Amino acid sequence: MSRRPSSKTARTTTTPVRVLVVEDFADNRELLTEYLTFRGFAVTAAADGAAAIAMVRREPPDVVLMDLRMPGLDGWEATRRLKADPATASVPVVAVTAHALRPEIESARTAGCDAVVAKPFDIIALADALGSFKTRGLGVFDRPGLSVKG
Repeated sequence: MSRRPSSKTARTTTTPVRVLVVEDFADNRELLTEYLTFRGFAVTAAADGAAAIAMVRREPPDVVLMDLRMPGLDGWEATRRLKADPATASVPVVAVTAHALRPEIESARTAGCDAVVAKPFDIIALADALGSFKTRGLGVFDRPGLSVKG
């Protein structure tokens, strides 16, 4: 007679959401990386757009959190290049910006960003949204503490 594990002890195996954090400011990059890792995400990080493109081409994440204003190759251009490349065009890019005014939002969407999150954001709400976006879609970023209307 075989015993089935009780629902209290049964474990399910899930693949963690793979997130690429692209942020030039080291403290922000580290905070986001550490918190998302603590929450169970598989996180990699890049300090600029050029590094982000190389990382996405090498191993595409499930989602990219892209700062827009960075020195060198900024988030707008990095997103345009990712979306223009058939190998990376389907990777969702979520713009993360402190300048969440209508022109900036429209510019991010024109560059190819799939969603826009305003800084400062609620890090718990962001982690919750990331945790459910694979099954519920990018609309999960349209919530209090994250969303911007554009």
